Amino acid sequence: MVDEQNEQVLAELSQREPIFHRREFGTSRAALEAMTDPAFHDIGASGRIYSRLEVIETCLARYAAGPEPHDWPCSDFTLRCIGPNLFLLNYTLREPDRVTRRSTIWRREAHGWMIVFHQGTVVE
Repeated sequence: MVDEQNEQVLAELSQREPIFHRREFGTSRAALEAMTDPAFHDIGASGRIYSRLEVIETCLARYAAGPEPHDWPCSDFTLRCIGPNLFLLNYTLREPDRVTRRSTIWRREAHGWMIVFHQGTVVE
């Protein structure tokens, strides 16, 4: 049996990935703060941990620099509900110079989707 609610959540969240590269969801500091949990952090593909502030500052600099270098193609999306209004989204991102597997924990809030955690891992 297909869970229609999770199918809808998967459709909504997959359109937002990769996070911070879909400018249509906001490029201002206020928009980035509204879409990230105050305790948000990111573990980059390098293994380095980035704070919410570091991610927001990096995004603002990237957005100011101009258009994205490519279209950030994603595939192989899977979704798992891990708690009330809490979802783990996994996918593969193919960049020109590497392939990574990505995981984002999203929480549904009254005002929309909020990112709780993100991690990228290079596929060897």
